[in-house]
Amino acid sequence: MRRILLGSQLRRLRESRGITREAAGYSIRASESKISRMELGRVSFKARDVEDLLTLYGVADEAERESLLALAREANVAGWWHSYGDVLPGWFQTYIGLEGAASLIRIYEVQFVHGLLQTEAYAHAVVSRGMPGARAADVDKRVALRLERQKILVSERAPRLHVVLDEAALRRPYGNRAVMQGQLRHLIEVSEQSNVTVQVMPFSFGGHAGESGAFTMLRFPESDLSDLVYLEQLTSALYLDKREEVAQYERVMERLHEESPGADESRDLLRGLLQLT
Repeated sequence: MRRILLGSQLRRLRESRGITREAAGYSIRASESKISRMELGRVSFKARDVEDLLTLYGVADEAERESLLALAREANVAGWWHSYGDVLPGWFQTYIGLEGAASLIRIYEVQFVHGLLQTEAYAHAVVSRGMPGARAADVDKRVALRLERQKILVSERAPRLHVVLDEAALRRPYGNRAVMQGQLRHLIEVSEQSNVTVQVMPFSFGGHAGESGAFTMLRFPESDLSDLVYLEQLTSALYLDKREEVAQYERVMERLHEESPGADESRDLLRGLLQLT
C-alpha cells in the first residue's frame, strides 16, 4: 500500500511540474517504463532515486522531503502476508496490501461468499475446490491466510465493508449441509457489526446491474489516492483507477445497493435460506 501511495505522490509531483516520464527516468539513470512502474507502486524504491526525483520536481522543503523518504523506507518493508508467499500469487499480494489499507470496501459477489466473510469450514471447502490436487498443508495455509485477512474487520482502524451477495452465491453449496448452515449463521451475525453491511440480491428481482460479474471497489483515507476497482481473473488481476472507468463501476455499485433489499430485509432472506438448508 505504501508503495502505491508514494508512487501516486511522485506522479502528482511530476505532472504538476510538466515533466515527462522519459525525462524523469533519465534523471535517475532509468527508463520511462521504470518510472511508470514506480508510480504504480509495482517496484521497490531506492532512496537515491527518490531523492533525485524530488530534486527534479523542485521539492526543496526538508520536512516534505523527509516525509516522502520515510515513506520510501517503509514501502520496502514486507507486509505480514509475505510469509504466505509460497501459496499466494504475487498479483494477489498486492490486493491484500490494498485491502488492509482501505477505509471503505465495497463488493459484489456472485460465485461464493466473499473471503472476508467466510467461515473456516466454508473457506476450506472453497479453497479445496479451487485447488484440486493441492497438498493438504497448502490448502490449510490458504485458509489461514483468509482468516488472518478477516481481522481487519475488528481492528482499531477497521474499514467499512458493504457487500452485495447474489443469491446464487448463497445457494451454491460448498462443503456439506453443516458447513453451509454455519456460513449462513455467520453472515447473519457479522452483518450486525456496525461497520458491516450485507445485502442479498434475490433471484426474484430478475436481471440486475451486476451483469458483468464480481468486482471490488476500494477507497482509501489518503486524499491523494483515487478509488480502485479490483477485478480478479484466473491467473492475474486488473486494477482500474482511471476516473471514467471507476465512475462506471460506481454507478453499477450504487444501483446494486438501491435495487437489493436493505440490511434488515437481507438478514430475513438469510434466515429463510438457513431454514431451507
